[in-house]
Amino acid sequence: MPQAEAMAAPRNTSSITQVDDFSRVARDGSDGPLRDEQGLIVSEPQRERAVVVGVELRSEPGALPLEDSLAELELLSDTAGINVVARLSQRMQTPNPASLVGEGKVAELAEVVADTGVGVVIFDAELSPRQQRVLETAVSENVKVIDRTALILDIFAKHARTREGIVQVELAQYQYRLPRLTRAWTHLARQAGGGAGGPGGGVGLRGPGETQLELDRRQITSRIARLNAELETIKAHRLRTSARRTQDATPRLGLVGYTNAGKSTLLNRLTDASVYADDLLFATLDPITRKLKLPKGQEAFVTDTVGFIQKLPTSLVAAFRATLESVNEADLLLHVVDATHPNLEEHINVVEELLDSLGAGRTPMILVPNKTDLLATGQDPLTRLPTGCRETYQAVAPVSAVHGTGVASLLDTLVEVLASQMEPVTLHIPYARGDVVSLIHRYGQVESESYDTDGTRLVGRVPQHLSGKLSSFVVN
Repeated sequence: MPQAEAMAAPRNTSSITQVDDFSRVARDGSDGPLRDEQGLIVSEPQRERAVVVGVELRSEPGALPLEDSLAELELLSDTAGINVVARLSQRMQTPNPASLVGEGKVAELAEVVADTGVGVVIFDAELSPRQQRVLETAVSENVKVIDRTALILDIFAKHARTREGIVQVELAQYQYRLPRLTRAWTHLARQAGGGAGGPGGGVGLRGPGETQLELDRRQITSRIARLNAELETIKAHRLRTSARRTQDATPRLGLVGYTNAGKSTLLNRLTDASVYADDLLFATLDPITRKLKLPKGQEAFVTDTVGFIQKLPTSLVAAFRATLESVNEADLLLHVVDATHPNLEEHINVVEELLDSLGAGRTPMILVPNKTDLLATGQDPLTRLPTGCRETYQAVAPVSAVHGTGVASLLDTLVEVLASQMEPVTLHIPYARGDVVSLIHRYGQVESESYDTDGTRLVGRVPQHLSGKLSSFVVN
């Protein structure tokens, strides 16, 4: 992902940073114009230009330091198709209820907007409807003022592919825009009919476009109710599917982690899947489940989930709760982390806190430090983990999902941890019940197998919810 380079600041260097436009990159990764598969130059859509604004409240310390949080906001902006050309920041004790930042910083922001000619101002905090209106008036009527929440919603709208994902994003957008009708719906009226994932409207406005110039609260509330009802139908379907999986006793694994940690790449490596994976924030929105072949013939279902991020909008957490409930159904979670990231500890904390809020904090977990191929030669990825972090996990298994390094060891670790959750059994199974023997080989772990005149004697382990069905074959 291209990075912004700092330039000399024209004003107070402690609060303003000018950055170059992101360079255009060809498909092969080299500098130059974007080209298609035949090598022909293709035109790029016009990228919006923006100023980002960060606020650090001493009374409410954030998960990431101010500069790191702003750097993450710039990556989010790049994912949304925006060039960040300047950065402002302010540290203060308490927020200004009218404009979030102080009056002097608002005036400074207006100057920077005028000097750079940007069309968007993005705040690294959620703005109240009042604050957004005040800032829009103070900056310029022709400049959009949005916050981190609107930016993330826009990215989700671009990446949603399944019906469920589109409905979830649309619901979250309506809930976010409902108290912001005064200006937001004027913006929506300018859209060229862009649906969720469509091109209309620009950043912060992409999604559930409307053809009416004005839409009253009653209509929006009605639409939210219909979307909620549709999500309930989708959730019921998922529960039926989950019930069928539970009946066949296949262990269920969930991939969780901070966005862009490499979960989808790991899923592809483990299951030979062809799931879309890219060096982008929120490349995966919809849960994807694949079958995994474990050593010794055992099988498992592994599900890739949407990545987490600090300051994840509450409306998105609520809208995606049905999707995120897949982590509650997992027998074991694989917490994938970017072992090279400077904010590794903060990322781990954000994911653990969100898992707790979803009720999955007590699910057994394996910590999977990924991207070990990018570490310095000879550097042990375990030394980068926070002190005491390993104590909360069943095991730690470093890997490079791209190159496959450590994946075999991860699979062995999965077998060991899953075995620790199973019931030890000694069974004698008549030869006529070969289906039971196959069942144990498929879902359990066989430690020894012998034969006599009457049947097969098996010693091993089976999932707890399968052991009851085998009670008639148990050897006392």
